[in-house]
Amino acid sequence: MEHHTFTGTQSYVLDPELAKIVNASIKLEMPLLLKGEPGTGKTLLAHAIAENLKLPLIILNVKSSMKAVEALYQYDTLTRLNDSRFGDSTRDVSRIEDYIKMGKIGQAFTADSKVVLLIDEIDKADTDFQDDLLDVLDQMSFDIIEIDRTIRTNHRPILIITSNAKKDLSDPFLGRCIFHHIAFPDREMMTKIVLAHFPDINRKVSEACIETFYRLRDIKGVEKKPATRELINWIRILLMDPDFDPQYLSKKEIPYLGVLFKKSEDYKAAQRYAGNC
Repeated sequence: MEHHTFTGTQSYVLDPELAKIVNASIKLEMPLLLKGEPGTGKTLLAHAIAENLKLPLIILNVKSSMKAVEALYQYDTLTRLNDSRFGDSTRDVSRIEDYIKMGKIGQAFTADSKVVLLIDEIDKADTDFQDDLLDVLDQMSFDIIEIDRTIRTNHRPILIITSNAKKDLSDPFLGRCIFHHIAFPDREMMTKIVLAHFPDINRKVSEACIETFYRLRDIKGVEKKPATRELINWIRILLMDPDFDPQYLSKKEIPYLGVLFKKSEDYKAAQRYAGNC
């Protein structure tokens, strides 16, 4: 068994509990299911694991209408039919395997080396998708029925699954995973995250930005609260503005609210709040 230990990256601040959870899932070769609101770093964690362990990253972005088989492989019947009808292809139409293309999970299973496989936002799919993946993820194999072949993983991938908790996942699916809920960072953790991205930032600037950010997140009625990603982008823009003074955040209209709030009604609510500061 290969030994991999995740220690975080320069830009991904890792708390001790999450580090233990990640390494336990790697050692036990079990999928790691991450839940939490958008912007808590679930997806970025998979990128950080791949970067830290120097492994390729394969990402399956789950869609609401996706069927599990699409994540495994696709059989291109239309191309085969056209090749058969027009006869201008260099491929032998009798070889069905030439018209089989691996999906993201299939790519991870057949990779020449170990990879990190991210199944992102699995809660977008219906329960059939989850149930159909159960045995695949447990046995690390699946069948291609068109050619009566079983695909088994060459190197068991490090499997990260994310959920925004918009739908409940099935109990059998939950039972196959190591589960961890990533809470939104508190001010102390957010300070560490900001410093990781802006190591030379003035302390008064970072404190003012973080304090204002959390005040804005507490505005009542906001549907999509700004997340860590928005904070980092907001600070980046503020630092580029030669007229920016951190004391303005409490005394004047808060600048660049559109970077923090992406929905129109949320933006208007933030404007009203800022105007009353």
